[in-house]
Amino acid sequence: MGVRRAARERRELLCLPVGCAVALLGGSVLPLLAGALAVPVVRRRLAAGRLRDERARSESAVIDMCGTVAGELRAGRHPGAALAGITGVELGPGWPAVPAAARFGGDVPEALRKAARRPGAEGLNGVAACWKVAVDGGAGLATGLERVAAALSAERDQRDDLNAQLAGTRSTAVMLALLPVLALLMGSALGADPLRVLLHSSAGLGCLVLGGLLEWAGVAWTRRIVRTAEGPARGRRR
Repeated sequence: MGVRRAARERRELLCLPVGCAVALLGGSVLPLLAGALAVPVVRRRLAAGRLRDERARSESAVIDMCGTVAGELRAGRHPGAALAGITGVELGPGWPAVPAAARFGGDVPEALRKAARRPGAEGLNGVAACWKVAVDGGAGLATGLERVAAALSAERDQRDDLNAQLAGTRSTAVMLALLPVLALLMGSALGADPLRVLLHSSAGLGCLVLGGLLEWAGVAWTRRIVRTAEGPARGRRR
């Protein structure tokens, strides 16, 4: 299990054996160098993907927590007891201080604000505001939590809808990245030996550099389109 987890967390290192295999096929050290240079780039992309997944899990945990506590309050349970009884919430190392503060009479809003520093858990700031108002002014905490959960759910649904609309653009970026590989495979199948031409001739190296720049420009342009479309939603999350 530990080996599998380490392999998942170090998937960027697969660039090295791939580069080594291409280097052996083409008889050049350039693919191996390219594979080594690709490792930090792929690592950043994978880290960004893990951060997105972490944000999504934290956001769902906040929504579920709000719904659970609101249901307990509607059933007549005391706010502190309702929050202290929450279990199985995955909101990082700052979360255990929240039920502890509720259980022992600590500063619950402050504990919630500290837990909200986790990516995706920003909704806990709203929970902290609702808690403070309910304690200081006697307002209905259940109603406030339900509104926080509804707002977070609406934002999540809007983001999911945007991601669905951008799926075609992302697929285009993937196709752009894979087209050169497909062309090399087709050339090899026809007996043209494109790797040797690209790696062992001046014209081939020039085409390789130009093609790499065009590939980078196409992918960067597509990513900019996606980021521009995601801009408003990203700004709201911050």
